Amino acid sequence: MDKVIVITGASGGIGAELARVAGARGAKLVLAARRRTELEAVANRSGRDSLAVVTDVTARAEVERLRDAALERFGRIDVWVNNAGRGITRSVAELTDADLESMWRDNVHSALYGMQAVLPHFQARNAGQILNVSSTLGRLPVVPHRSAYSAAKHALNALSACLRLELRQTHPGISVTVVMPGVVATEFGANALGGGPDSRALPGAQPVEEAVEAILDAIAHPRPEVFTKASTQAEVERYYHDVAAFEADPGARPGR
Repeated sequence: MDKVIVITGASGGIGAELARVAGARGAKLVLAARRRTELEAVANRSGRDSLAVVTDVTARAEVERLRDAALERFGRIDVWVNNAGRGITRSVAELTDADLESMWRDNVHSALYGMQAVLPHFQARNAGQILNVSSTLGRLPVVPHRSAYSAAKHALNALSACLRLELRQTHPGISVTVVMPGVVATEFGANALGGGPDSRALPGAQPVEEAVEAILDAIAHPRPEVFTKASTQAEVERYYHDVAAFEADPGARPGR
């Protein structure tokens, strides 16, 4: 895998497993997260061509510093994975201004900073891939206690699509991919703002290794959108065909 890949949110969960597998397959990695000890441990497991850069991706200047560190070390970036994000456990009726600001900062601003930081480098080469890790809740807003998280991922999906359409006209060598996992067996639920069920304990949670293979396939074969579970596409189509019927079906609302 002869690519230089930047991965944010790399100290645990999907990001850490993506680093481990991509590194084992030969990728050169630049790994970003706020937790130094955990991040450096992931880098050590991901091969000698792995650079750990402690980064708060909610700060634009730090994301730009991450880009510069990657270019200084490897001379180029081939793939930028905006994986950092955070959930929330709040109903719409309970949401505060601070809740919404947190969801936008952690899930939208962080990814936007990554896209804008790497874009000039990609445009200069007319090559590269931006891969934004979203969520099936960015297509299926059916888990009420993930309300603001779902809204933020809808926004991320829209920004990704608009950038992809812009680049198609001017820089067709650059791809923008949205990857939408469902419930994955990581610490996502336990780390949600307001607490919540541990995703690793939920029935039917997708193994993180399986979700990562879907991401790696999207890197090997770039395309606009990828669901980490093949069955999700049919669920999305059923939802938009008849929203009322879908919402009335208790089986269509996973716990997350």
